[in-house]
Amino acid sequence: MGAGPAALCIVAELVEQGLEVTALASHVPDKPWPNTYGIWAEELESLGLASLLGHRWTNTVSYFGDGLGEEGSAPIDHYFDYGLFDPVALQKSLLIRCGDLSWCVETAEEIRVLGARTEVVCSSGNSYLARVVIDASGHRSRFIKRPDHGPVAEQAAYGVVGRFSSPPVEQSQFVLMDFRPDHLAAGELKEPPSFLYAMDFGDGVFFVEETSLACAPALPLGTLKKRLHARLVHRGVEIEEIIHEEHCLFPMNLPLPHRNQPLLAFGGAASMVHPASGYMVGALLRRAPALAKQLANALIIDPPLDSAALAKKGWQVLWTPELVQRHRLYQFGLRRLMSFDEGRLRRFFATFFRLPREDWSGFLANTLPLPRLIIVMLKLFSISPWQIRLGMLFGVSASKD
Repeated sequence: MGAGPAALCIVAELVEQGLEVTALASHVPDKPWPNTYGIWAEELESLGLASLLGHRWTNTVSYFGDGLGEEGSAPIDHYFDYGLFDPVALQKSLLIRCGDLSWCVETAEEIRVLGARTEVVCSSGNSYLARVVIDASGHRSRFIKRPDHGPVAEQAAYGVVGRFSSPPVEQSQFVLMDFRPDHLAAGELKEPPSFLYAMDFGDGVFFVEETSLACAPALPLGTLKKRLHARLVHRGVEIEEIIHEEHCLFPMNLPLPHRNQPLLAFGGAASMVHPASGYMVGALLRRAPALAKQLANALIIDPPLDSAALAKKGWQVLWTPELVQRHRLYQFGLRRLMSFDEGRLRRFFATFFRLPREDWSGFLANTLPLPRLIIVMLKLFSISPWQIRLGMLFGVSASKD
């Protein structure tokens, strides 16, 4: 169920395993995807899919100073290529791999597990039977059950693709994070922080986006829009033409689903958003083949497995014990970062990007094996200032200057 990047990734792999697939979504699968999807270029190159990048930047930087004076405005160079997917090319490539599969444009209303089969009942009155159902309809799915761990932190962003009175970033530059707070009033510095994510698309077109890493409740989009305009005005930049507005809101620390439920999930519904970065598409591309192969093998077991047993097989490969532990470590780290004020957060990220490139990039892509991830986190702790160390251990209440 679903027709976004997660759904198309898993459907393509299931079809290539030779399985009979029924795809169900509330809209046609070639409906354009509204959001931009970023990824470190090397991560995509490792999958042999670099041709799906619509844009690629070599000049990649971040700003973690206070914006005051030359030193406070100096960038940190990442020396690592970053790219944006061409969403049309990504969508088209996945649809091609889905073959001549026909999509049922339906809205699921009820799911009934009937033992050997599962029935999906739709608002139209139509129903569909399957040996196993995969919900890839996103984090808002009401069919996937998960524990309640309290308020869920969300990443929120407001962005503009457009033309400006002067370049908001340098030519051919990509800015991962610009945390400089010099455009904020004193009272605003006490509010949850946000940063600028920006890039030069060429031909006088730029993308600028004010982003809140994670906050519960989410930082209002109106606040982010106001901050973005204040940031631009402070730097003497005005928006002259809005080509596209982007609004993003998604959970960062959604609890993992119950892995004994008879429905399977993939993508946002399976809590696959990276709690430390908000990225997911790379994980979808990496993890879909293993899940599809596991299901293909499980479906030929004799005597046949029922729906609950097939779903269990899927959950076992989708969330292995190692992946669960890594996810918990990332969630722990996110909780600590959410307790940091603006100044501590800037100092934390300035320290984080002092790690060797293979360490911080693997951390952000969630490709580090668990032992290596622990070593990297300990290394980060060892090079951090004391107030950051105390904050990592106990939260900001214990790390006041």
